[in-house]
Amino acid sequence: LSGLFCNHLSLSASGSRSSKTFKPKKNIPEGSHQYELLKHAEATLGSGNLRQAVMLPEGEDLNEWIAVNTVDFFNQINMLYGTITEFCTEASCPVMSAGPRYEYHWADGTNIKKPIKCSAPKYIDYLMTWVQDQLDDETLFPSKIGVPFPKNFMSVAKTILKRLFRVYAHIYHQHFDSVMRLQEEAHLNTSFKHFIFFVQEFNLIDRRELAPLQELIEKLGSKDR
Repeated sequence: LSGLFCNHLSLSASGSRSSKTFKPKKNIPEGSHQYELLKHAEATLGSGNLRQAVMLPEGEDLNEWIAVNTVDFFNQINMLYGTITEFCTEASCPVMSAGPRYEYHWADGTNIKKPIKCSAPKYIDYLMTWVQDQLDDETLFPSKIGVPFPKNFMSVAKTILKRLFRVYAHIYHQHFDSVMRLQEEAHLNTSFKHFIFFVQEFNLIDRRELAPLQELIEKLGSKDR
């Protein structure tokens, strides 16, 4: 994976050749506090200092900051995967993998309790639909002011982010040539770097889960020391 990273910064959604998303975009209601937080995140991203951009803004609630960014990462990955869906097919990707050493089987704990082996497009469809359902659940991701986050919010957010990481890992390992042909690599790299700095800042994904992209993660980190 060496040589993948190109030091280019673009805001979450800008710079994309395509606005095609895989699933419908999840909108944060305008005028809400979460919308203001998202605007703050985009403004600090524009400064170019991603380590600083992911930090909890002073006086803000950690759960709310994690919720806003989780929605944003869902939208970014949704768009990035949306640009390469035609290359990720049952024939090209009969299993959901991130290189030869990592294969993922799907289970959501409710509809599918026993992990099933399925193609990458099927797995990512399950995954993104599952994330969407969590984000749309007002008891998990309250959008109204004053409605508290549930006690298990952090564990829910960690599971969502762990699973979203797998989509990045699949894109990097199996579809990076297509990403380069579409001239989307700067967009992918910036999004992934933002994602990694965010999960590192709040210790949201177990290191073992990040193993498929460890080399790239180390490369991204070393550029910022």
